[in-house]
Amino acid sequence: MLKIRVIPTLLMKDVGLVKGIGFDSWRRVGTVLPAIKVYNTRQVDELIVVDISATAQGRGPDFQTVADFSSECFVPLTVGGGIKTIDDIRGLLKAGADKVAINSAIFDAPELITQAASMFGSQCVVVSIDAKKNAQGMYECYRSSGMVPTGKEVQAWAREMQTRGAGEILITSITRDGTMQGYDLELIRQVSQALMIPVIASGGAGSYEHLRQAILLGGASAVAAASIFHFTQQTPLEAKQYLASFDIPVRGVKKDIKEIRHEGSIFIG
Repeated sequence: MLKIRVIPTLLMKDVGLVKGIGFDSWRRVGTVLPAIKVYNTRQVDELIVVDISATAQGRGPDFQTVADFSSECFVPLTVGGGIKTIDDIRGLLKAGADKVAINSAIFDAPELITQAASMFGSQCVVVSIDAKKNAQGMYECYRSSGMVPTGKEVQAWAREMQTRGAGEILITSITRDGTMQGYDLELIRQVSQALMIPVIASGGAGSYEHLRQAILLGGASAVAAASIFHFTQQTPLEAKQYLASFDIPVRGVKKDIKEIRHEGSIFIG
């Protein structure tokens, strides 16, 4: 098994960070730059920052803001939100992003993934898929921050994105998002089993055990989470330590979790 990554997710809305439930992101939890500075010290493997205002406002990425906070980020950084063109991707990479996460635009122009992978390499192209079950019991992809159903079945869409050159899939359960009740293991499993590329599980983590389940039962290669780190005493370092105690390979952790004291939550809204 490759080493598992623990990836905090930051949702940027206007000038601050927010987190809600079921993609209703209304609760303010801080600002981007201080959060990044804290995570630099918490042994996280990567960070994901998504500008959830961009698509809703019909604008592209804010390159200057990304340049400002990326200059203070010392771990690999994935940036999403408002990406529609190759120029948007190029601009984000120049601004300091290591990877880009793309969602809504590719339902209209899936060739964007093919072009991006060809020009910049698959390793920096993350396809973000937001999904929930429809009335027929099928996991369906949604766009526009989980508001608009696309009619695309999740496994088929993920396979197409893999074929087009995506390096990773970030799969988020709309229903579980922010609930802290655990990942949708069935959703993660379906996507993981359909692909050869890494799958990042997202949506619902509330405990270290939920992370372990996403990896061992869902087949995820990485676990992304927000509320668990914003609103509880649980930390990325202890998450990795917990996984290591079950012989799950993680980066930079050797001590047993019982030896690590609680460091406190990063944000309290």
